[in-house]
Amino acid sequence: MRSKNFANTLAAHVADLPKGRPVEIWFQDEARIGQKNGQVRVWAQKGTRPRLPADQRYENTYLFGAICPKRGTGAVLVLPRANTEAMQLHLNEISKYVAPKAHAVVLMDRAGWHSTGKLKVPKNLTIILLPSKSPELNPVENIWQFLRANYLSNRVFNDYNDIVDAACDAWNA
Repeated sequence: MRSKNFANTLAAHVADLPKGRPVEIWFQDEARIGQKNGQVRVWAQKGTRPRLPADQRYENTYLFGAICPKRGTGAVLVLPRANTEAMQLHLNEISKYVAPKAHAVVLMDRAGWHSTGKLKVPKNLTIILLPSKSPELNPVENIWQFLRANYLSNRVFNDYNDIVDAACDAWNA
């Protein structure tokens, strides 16, 4: 039933897209980056147990990211909170990266700040909400997993600025 409802929603949105303009498909999500990062496996000499750093503090930031796989481009913001205001800033940022004269369909999960009526969606964007509890449909989830495993895990950050710098460095890498 869930896939049928999504198919109907998708068909309705496609019918409303501007005619005669190229359409880009974008995927959006956000990730919390902070002092409570996970630990991942590391190579070590047989018979040893390497110590991995762990932090018990709670300072964090949010990485708002969107990608257009076909064009190989993305739009990202590092913001202190995940809320409607932050989402508005991110939609405005995505809008800047859409190709000239194109229209972007932005697929995202159903976080409360994605579906609020308070968002002013830029004219060159259409938002389509993915079915609930289906992160496998959003390739940005794979990016977060890659960044955490390769750039953000097994680390201790001194302060908020270190977290922001690490998030920026991870995305840029």
